[in-house]
Amino acid sequence: MGGESTTRTAPRSGGKSTGPVGSRTGERLSGLAIALGIVLFLGGFGWGAVVYRPYTVPTTSMTPTIDAGDRVLAQRVDGSEIRRGDVVVFNDKSWVTNASVVKRVVAVGGDTVSCCTNGKLTVNGKQIDEGYLKGSVVEDKNIPTVKVPQGRLFLLGDERQGSLDSSAHLSDAAQGTVARSAVTARVDAVVWPMKGMLERPTGFQTLGVLSQPGPLRIIVTLIVAGAVLVLGGGAYGPIAKRTGGRRTRARTEPVGAR
Repeated sequence: MGGESTTRTAPRSGGKSTGPVGSRTGERLSGLAIALGIVLFLGGFGWGAVVYRPYTVPTTSMTPTIDAGDRVLAQRVDGSEIRRGDVVVFNDKSWVTNASVVKRVVAVGGDTVSCCTNGKLTVNGKQIDEGYLKGSVVEDKNIPTVKVPQGRLFLLGDERQGSLDSSAHLSDAAQGTVARSAVTARVDAVVWPMKGMLERPTGFQTLGVLSQPGPLRIIVTLIVAGAVLVLGGGAYGPIAKRTGGRRTRARTEPVGAR
């Protein structure tokens, strides 16, 4: 009959119904993604809080690796784990009272160290290529030959001309060396401003095994993955509702008048 309109209804297909707004399976997966995301996100932060400590470096003694005011993350380690080339946080009252100091370990117990020959640090008779100095001039650093006692470390700042490091304490009874037990952490990365992980000190490889980076990359991956899952799972509901609404309108739209 004229003026009469009909409504087109989508035919039923075989299989299980998906429900009015999104499927129950989709909702369950969304909830699972959010729960897993929260676990990864909080787990990553919790792991990081246990393993790492933040420090602000107040001076330019570690330039160009770390500038004054940079925020670093340092892994809590035992002094026995420290290797040549590591940038460490330590506290030695003969240097600075009640303050943490950040320097680079250039020699360990049993090593013989001196500086500088042709502008290069010498450890156990080998000239060390210190790529992390990025071309900084070190010729005026005068360190006589020092035999590092067992259980102690010899430390220098990357800014060799003005750093108050082991070279400034050579007259001490320990010839500027610091006990391994004074070390509380090893710096892994500069996080503010975002400079990333510290370069590996490859110049020391010929003298022994280097330290391996801490789990910072894994922790960051867990946090990012957790955030993505939470956001993705949370976005499922609105997206499913919007998509379901469009499908409902498509099923019920008028075909036209007869």
